Amino acid sequence: MKKNMSLADRIIRIILSAIMVSLYVFNVATGTLGIILIVLASIFTLTSLISFCPLYTIFGISTCTTKNKNAN
Repeated sequence: MKKNMSLADRIIRIILSAIMVSLYVFNVATGTLGIILIVLASIFTLTSLISFCPLYTIFGISTCTTKNKNAN
């Protein structure tokens, strides 16, 4: 897997997943919505840890900056 997420993107996903988990833990989001938030938080955390988002690949997006090896 080739990395396709920048550091900023990864940090934003971690913050969002923390907010989602907090909403579930403090019973703001319960029931089906709470379960959906926990699943999304898990996906966001996993993709942040491995720096790869499968949806970015499908849509041809890459927020990861690469260094040009041919630059002088």
